[in-house]
Amino acid sequence: MRKLTFAGALAVAMTLAVAAQAAPAAKLEDHFAQNGAVKIHYVAEGKGPLVVMVHGFPDYWATWKPLMATLSAAGYRTVALDNRGYNLSDKPQGEAAYAMPNLVGDVAAVIAAEGQKSTILIGHDWGASIAWNTTFARPDLVNKLIIMAVPHPAGLAREMATNKAQQAGSNYARNFQKEGSEKNLTAEGLAGWVKDPKEKAGYVEAFKRSDFGAMMNYYRANYPKGVGDTAAPAPPTPPINVPVLVIHGMKDTALNAAGHNGTWDHVTADTTILMIPSAGHFVQHDAQALVNRTVKDWLDARR
Repeated sequence: MRKLTFAGALAVAMTLAVAAQAAPAAKLEDHFAQNGAVKIHYVAEGKGPLVVMVHGFPDYWATWKPLMATLSAAGYRTVALDNRGYNLSDKPQGEAAYAMPNLVGDVAAVIAAEGQKSTILIGHDWGASIAWNTTFARPDLVNKLIIMAVPHPAGLAREMATNKAQQAGSNYARNFQKEGSEKNLTAEGLAGWVKDPKEKAGYVEAFKRSDFGAMMNYYRANYPKGVGDTAAPAPPTPPINVPVLVIHGMKDTALNAAGHNGTWDHVTADTTILMIPSAGHFVQHDAQALVNRTVKDWLDARR
């Protein structure tokens, strides 16, 4: 075997380093899935086990770009939806179009469009609620579940009945449920939470393409009714039989961290809960590096 000189080894190392730098990043792909008459836009990146990501309010698929990059580089096929009513997805009219079974159907349609029978499912805010409910209604579709912000329905119902902080935190949702609440919304106002100036313009454009009434219909059709003695009990749900990771920003004023207590009582597989004291509601941005690393490591440990 020929021995390399130091100079030769250095040249080889430099060549490999240049080649690595020149390697193109995974390309973002635009696709559409069909759920009945409703067309759902999604963006995909990478190859490997399927990961479907569902955003919340007010947001769109691009909220997941950093996590998509992390996971696609680690050998996953990452897919991020525009929820119905948002950006490039269809915007059916009427509250009933945004009832939870339809939202679960959108996730199922995307999984089918990717030619897969199940997925790792990740959701934040309304996306988390959709992820919980997809796991309840279609357990065959979910092989791992990652939740950001929204407690299991039983935990949220308990806090709505007993926790003054959660009751106060839900006032915004009561306002959103009122008729005509969408008239108070603007694309610029909805993008006000976005801290990255490079991303904000994209958010404003996405929201200009969205339907503000549709955004409010998520709350009218699905947000738990009542507080205190009038709080609606959570409907019974089947146990979750896949691993669950919950990530919560403890500065979240809309959803109290206490709602996650007892999550493990509803899961028969391993349950991991990460509480981040420095992060708020948009935990995937407020603690981006920690969230991305945690999700990647958690998934890699369960391949």
